[in-house]
Amino acid sequence: MPELVFPSPRLHASWLAAREEWGPDAHMDGAGLGYDDDVDSAEGFAAWTERLRGYGDRTLPVEQGRVHATYWWIAEDDTYLGAIDLRHYLNGFLLDAGGHIGYGIRPSARRRGLAGWALGAVLHEARVLGMDRVLLTCDPDNTGSVRTIERGGGVLEDVRETLIGPKRRYWIDLQ
Repeated sequence: MPELVFPSPRLHASWLAAREEWGPDAHMDGAGLGYDDDVDSAEGFAAWTERLRGYGDRTLPVEQGRVHATYWWIAEDDTYLGAIDLRHYLNGFLLDAGGHIGYGIRPSARRRGLAGWALGAVLHEARVLGMDRVLLTCDPDNTGSVRTIERGGGVLEDVRETLIGPKRRYWIDLQ
């Protein structure tokens, strides 16, 4: 049975295997991985997961360009299946292209309903934080994400060109 867990060094080997499935330069949506994060060494991976857990603490500052966000990994036993994050508020880039919630499922775990299940759980967390609606975006040709977002209550606002390419933008009302 899958569960949402906070990022942990315990899943290092499985996370690396998932990254290999995505490919060396692929963006892992929802993972919070920066271009300069050392995730190959045990020490670097532990520091990265600790930093991810700290981003959810609104009493701590975040780096420029980031917002406070809570990160979860979708795991089953000791297997990393994907990630989902909830950004507590939006900056200009997130309002245009990124949204409040990002998620990614490793290729070998797709088509099991994990993204929809995780989205439902994180929408509950957004309500707990007092959010009244959330923005989600996806690439126009990502039919899996389109279905996941629409099944989760997403209402298409528009499709627009952004700094990172065209994006479908959906709002989910939490009231």
